[in-house]
Amino acid sequence: MKEMIRKKEQAGKRSIRKRLERAVGWNEKSRPTLTARNIRYETMGRMRGISYGGIGALHLLACKSGLVRRLDEQVEVLKVHMPYLESDHILNIAYNQLCGGKVIEDIEVRRNDEVYLDALGAESIPDPTTAGDFCRRFEAPQIEALQEAINQTRVEVWKRQGEGFFEQTARIDADGTQVATQGECKAGMDISHKGVWGYHPLMVSLANTQEPLYLLNRSGNRPSHEGAKPYIDKAIGLCRQAGFRKMLLRGDTDFSLTKHFDYWDEQEGVKFVFGFDSSSRMKEGAERVEVEDYEELVRRAQRQIKTEPRQRPENVKERIVRERGYKNIRLNREEVAEFSYQPRACKRAYRVVVVRKNLTVEKGEDALFDELRYFFYISNDWQMSAAQIVAEACGRCNQENLIEQLKNGVRALHAPVNSLHANWAYMIMAALAWSLKAWMGLLLPVHPRWRDKHLQEKHRIVRMEFRTFVQTFVLMPCLIVRTARRIVYRMLSWNPHQYLFWRFLDTVQT
Repeated sequence: MKEMIRKKEQAGKRSIRKRLERAVGWNEKSRPTLTARNIRYETMGRMRGISYGGIGALHLLACKSGLVRRLDEQVEVLKVHMPYLESDHILNIAYNQLCGGKVIEDIEVRRNDEVYLDALGAESIPDPTTAGDFCRRFEAPQIEALQEAINQTRVEVWKRQGEGFFEQTARIDADGTQVATQGECKAGMDISHKGVWGYHPLMVSLANTQEPLYLLNRSGNRPSHEGAKPYIDKAIGLCRQAGFRKMLLRGDTDFSLTKHFDYWDEQEGVKFVFGFDSSSRMKEGAERVEVEDYEELVRRAQRQIKTEPRQRPENVKERIVRERGYKNIRLNREEVAEFSYQPRACKRAYRVVVVRKNLTVEKGEDALFDELRYFFYISNDWQMSAAQIVAEACGRCNQENLIEQLKNGVRALHAPVNSLHANWAYMIMAALAWSLKAWMGLLLPVHPRWRDKHLQEKHRIVRMEFRTFVQTFVLMPCLIVRTARRIVYRMLSWNPHQYLFWRFLDTVQT
């Protein structure tokens, strides 16, 4: 970071701190704090600006990482480029999400913003109708090429993380989610078992960085695991190409694809932990385990309390359930054990970890009876403890947070177009906005002197919710000045996280 910028950062920090300290010291007032009454609006003069000034840095990231070049070279959708290339269309949709757009029609706001066009050095951008038509031109081969172009860029970003990044286990998660639609004429949609019309995309993601590696759009009535095996294999190959030596596949019971267990087990460095159906055969295996072989399951705390623990507040839900005499199931104890099991489709036995939950069924203040429930997890890893196997299986549930962010934060998992392939392409292009966020965090430079602090800051951006990221690093008002050879963004405000933004610029501007 330049010394001039550092001084301005420190001045901004001192200014807001003093202002807040003065506010705390005020005496009691009889009038509101928001006192502005002389507000007046005027039309723009010679100086023009935009509210989403962070978009320039993300566009630099797309250019310097090679993403723009790969999209133009590998994704062949248009026969004639008049005037837009494939990268223009793809980034147009991704940038719409980054600038706060929620639907494809919001592109029209950006298209009619001359300062936004100046900020990206464009004469114009595709309108919403053209963007929808671009999505409709995609077939499966072009969609696969789009995903590979993005993932090749992803690998290059990973390779800049240092050797320590690849010493950790790459945790590859797979799950499906419902994308509902109110449309009646969208080709490829169907009704799910829950009575919801729409699509059922599959997502394979990397838990380490919370990045979606592959998306597969499917009809709304398809099972979660359908088509998962090829994309899981592609994710393994992608991680191996980047430099990961150990990979762990995770999924719920739908992804216990026993006919593929032997294949995955033979792959070097590949382990798996999947949920397994609680069938009568599995329960018999759990009941054959000796009582003394069961151990109490102690779940690891998510974080260490640095101060004294606070008093737990009243459980309002439980009180109301008791008062009204509703049925309530309370957990008394969790125990864990393990045994070997060979699925019918496998040639060898695998490790099954069973969690036995001792539950009490209550009604009001009365305890009716105790009940035992079994949960099973199957793995080819014989080195981890049983508690670690359970922790890995439960850790996969964090993928639900990623799906939620892509669905309601980025709003990538939506179906604005009229066919299965078109919506598949749109989902991938919109999800690119989330990947750019993750890449910004991963490419944040780490200085050896402040290594621990800088690693925490990288982790914070990678794990940041999309809405928070947009508010912090994209919605920064800037003046846009176009000179003969440069486009200059002049910051008009300061926020406490802006020093991270300047450090990131040191990476992409070099």
